[in-house]
Amino acid sequence: MSISTDPAADEFPTSRVRTRAEAEAYVASVCFKHGPPRLLGVELEWTVHHGSDPERALDAETLCRALGPHAPPSLAPDSPQQALPNGSVLTVEPGGQVEISSLPADSLSSLLGIVAADADYLRRRLDEAGLVLGDSGLDPLRSPNRILRVPRYQAMETAFDRIGLDGRLMMCSTAGVQVCLDAGEPDRIAARWNALHALGPVMIAAFANSPRLFGQDTGWASTRTRVLLDTDPPRTRPGPTRGDPVTGWARRMLDMSVVCRRREGDDWSAPSGLSFAEWIHGGLPEPPTRDDLDYHLTTVFPPVRARGYLEVRYLDAQCGSDWMLPTAALAVLFADESVVDKVAVMAAPAAGRWVHAARFGLADPVLAHCAREVFDLAGRLLDEEEDELSARLAEHLARRLT
Repeated sequence: MSISTDPAADEFPTSRVRTRAEAEAYVASVCFKHGPPRLLGVELEWTVHHGSDPERALDAETLCRALGPHAPPSLAPDSPQQALPNGSVLTVEPGGQVEISSLPADSLSSLLGIVAADADYLRRRLDEAGLVLGDSGLDPLRSPNRILRVPRYQAMETAFDRIGLDGRLMMCSTAGVQVCLDAGEPDRIAARWNALHALGPVMIAAFANSPRLFGQDTGWASTRTRVLLDTDPPRTRPGPTRGDPVTGWARRMLDMSVVCRRREGDDWSAPSGLSFAEWIHGGLPEPPTRDDLDYHLTTVFPPVRARGYLEVRYLDAQCGSDWMLPTAALAVLFADESVVDKVAVMAAPAAGRWVHAARFGLADPVLAHCAREVFDLAGRLLDEEEDELSARLAEHLARRLT
C-alpha cells in the first residue's frame, strides 16, 4: 500500500521515533512536496586552487580569508555567513570545494542571471586572494585533503574508509552542478522521478568533465561519477524506478546505514552497518528522534535525491559558464508534463547505463543516439526563451559527438 505523502509534519513527535512505519510516513511527507512545476534552483560547486600552483594543497586559513564574511561556520565558527550579493548562499565542502546555492526562482532567465552574477562575484573575491576555481568535476591533480575539521565529516570519513579511497575522493575532490526541480503533482511524481533517472546516463555522458585524477588520464569520461557510484553503493547509487518512488524512497532511507550520530563531543561515529530502522528498534542505547532522522536524510548521495523537491546530482562541474547548458536543458525538459513523457520515451534506451556513461561518455552509441533526440527537443524549447543558450547547447553536443 502506498504511503501518504502529505501527513501533517508538525504532528510528528519531536522526541522519539517510535516505529518504522511512523518514520517512513514522515520521510514520505518531507521528501516529496506536491505542487505544479513552478520553481527552479541550482547549486554550483568547484574545487579551489592556488592560481600560482594548482597542485599546492589548500588550507582552511587561506580559504577563510578569501571568503571573508561569506565563509560558513563549518570553516569559520564565528562567521556571520552573509549571503552573496544576489542572495545565493555559500557553503564549503570537506576538501575546500566552494558551493553556491541559489534561492528558488520562478523563471529560467532569472535563475541564470542571479547565479551568474554571484559566481562572478565569488571568482573576483578568490582572485584577489590568489585563488582560482577549478574547471572540472574532479580535482585532476591533488590527493584528497580534508580541511574541515568537524565531527560530521570525521565520522563520514571513518565510515567510508572501511570501503576504500573513493569516499575521501567524493568528500574532498569532487565538484558538480546540481539542478533542483519541483517534484510535481501527486499523480505525476512517479513519471518525473522515472524520467529524471532514465535521462541521467544521457546527461552524464553529454557533460562528462572529469577525465583526470592524480595528474593522469583515468580512462573514464566522468571519473567523478565512477567515484560516486563506488563510494558506498547503497548510499550513492541510483535506486529502483519501478513502483511508487515515494514508498521506495522512504524504505530505502530506513534501510540505509547510519554514518554519523550527532551527540556531545567530537565523536559522531556510528557502528558499522547499523541501519536507521535498526536504531529505531534498539540498535543503540538512546532511541532516535525526528531530528536524527532529518539529519540522516542529509547523508545520502544518489544521482537524484528527494528533498521536498528533486535534486539532480549527476552532473560534473562545468568550465566557466557552461553550467548554464545542463541547467537550462533540465529546466525546459521538466517544465511541462507532456514534455516529461516525451523525454522518458527518448531516454528509455539509455536507462540504467550509468557506468557506460561514466566510462565512455557519448562514444557509447546508445547514449549518443538518445542525446541527439533529447537535446534537439531541449534546443527547440530553448529557442522560445533562451535562443543563445539553444545555440550553445547545440554546439556543445556537436563537439562531443565528433
